Amino acid sequence: AIDQYALTLTKHGGAFSVVRRCVKISSGQEYAAKIINTKKLSARDHQKLEREARICRLLKHPNIVRLHDSISEEGFHYLVFDLVTGGELFEDIVAREYYSEADASHCIQQILESVHHCHVNGIVHRDLKPENLLLASKMKGAAVKLADFGLAIEVQGDQQAWFGFAGTPGYLSPEVLRKDPYGKPVDMWACGVILYILLVGYPPFWDEDQHRLYQQIKAGAYDFPSPEWDTVTPEAKDLINKMLTINPSKRITAAEALKHPWICQRSTVASMMHRQETVECLKKFNARRKLKVSFAAKSLLNKKADGVKVEIMIFFHSLSLFQEPQTTVIHNPVDRNKESTESANTTIEDEDLKGKAWRFPGHVSARRRAICCCFPSSIYLPSVLLLSHVYTLSCLFSPTNSYCPLQPFSPPLYPSFTCLCVSARKQEIIKVTEQLIESINNGDFEAYAKICDPGLTSFEPEALGNLVEGHDFHRFYFENALSKGNKPVHTILLNPHVHLIGEDAACIAYIRLTQYMDGSGMPRTMQSEETRVWHRRDGKWLNIHFHRSGAPSVPIKYDS
Repeated sequence: AIDQYALTLTKHGGAFSVVRRCVKISSGQEYAAKIINTKKLSARDHQKLEREARICRLLKHPNIVRLHDSISEEGFHYLVFDLVTGGELFEDIVAREYYSEADASHCIQQILESVHHCHVNGIVHRDLKPENLLLASKMKGAAVKLADFGLAIEVQGDQQAWFGFAGTPGYLSPEVLRKDPYGKPVDMWACGVILYILLVGYPPFWDEDQHRLYQQIKAGAYDFPSPEWDTVTPEAKDLINKMLTINPSKRITAAEALKHPWICQRSTVASMMHRQETVECLKKFNARRKLKVSFAAKSLLNKKADGVKVEIMIFFHSLSLFQEPQTTVIHNPVDRNKESTESANTTIEDEDLKGKAWRFPGHVSARRRAICCCFPSSIYLPSVLLLSHVYTLSCLFSPTNSYCPLQPFSPPLYPSFTCLCVSARKQEIIKVTEQLIESINNGDFEAYAKICDPGLTSFEPEALGNLVEGHDFHRFYFENALSKGNKPVHTILLNPHVHLIGEDAACIAYIRLTQYMDGSGMPRTMQSEETRVWHRRDGKWLNIHFHRSGAPSVPIKYDS
């Protein structure tokens, strides 16, 4: 019974569950209890919960987060796991003073040990990625622990079958993308992607366009570019090649990989040279993974049917609760109708969507419902802190003034009034952005601070890939670089594009051209690409986050 545990702090929570620390009263041992509200679960959800618990009970290995207890009572199900306090493996690596190829070998060995244990017990994880690789504690040399068996499946021996489209885009294997039968080798492909990242700090397959990313993966189109791969031993590259083999029947197994010289003869084969460039690249990789969570205002759907164009936008604003890298998606194993989401650590199955989409008035046509229901209800965004949950779902209308209301999130809107309001608010955002840029050009920190939230977060070239919070970092540039003698002459915002996110939030993206005179009196122009997220508080717009790439904010002139 659950009364043998004393529940303490809530660590984090979602729509279906919360995770709390707990102490077993008889032993004083600390655990993490995942508490699921079973009253909210469908029959399909119950099946998935039972499958996850069954799989976790089966797996007992030092490199796997262990399930110690599974208790069901009074509308709740309690899963009592190891308390894992070391955070993500990838975050720990970038904090180390020393990191070598041999360290990467030790990391992947522990991951392979966990995968081998899964495969011996007939389990395929299906979602191996950095977010699911944790450290047991903050202690130096703490064990790597494989977590999150929510997508794991049970297989018989070397069975290959179509178990559905599941995983995270950058780590999906070619056979899954081809919708071929698959099995244990999908985990080894993901291990190959992880090992590649461990060695150089960036993934082997990458494209902003998901279709092109999938084409890369299906073709096995990766390489070992100079100069970063020049210092990696041939044995490490050989292991990656054997993991990233397109044909799953020829791909190396976990047992075989553990016998590879780069793993089992680490001390003599793997290089001990410190890989500073890898650490720097990994910092940027981690930052990119979290960027979607720290802010994103992205159009998830842009389709036309019956003259109606529906554009659904969601604003994610969370820096600390969850980190999302790439999206986890699952597609129906029966009809293979593709559904996906750009959510943070959210797993979606087609079966989950059935009967749980938004409610529509009877007069909305079936085709229009089909467009809207391509996006899941907010109940499937449990891991993301949304500003006021979901700010809005905006519908753009047909010539006949039909609308597509998605209850309970948005009321019926009418085009004439909506268009005027939208246009005016977009102009507000452009104007306040211009005011902020003007305060930078004038070196007026007081005016700048009034427009920016005290907890302003930013990614910018000056911060060397790190997330900066607050005003102090920027104050230095106002006081030292933005003097009158160093002031830019003129700034132009090109192609400002505004996304409104409800009544009180917006995102603007633009190209910024800054013209100035250099030290020799010659005119110069700098270009940067910027995105700013705005939030209206007490009737006033405040900049809460920005991301800038390209040139630094201002031309800095140092006295000789």
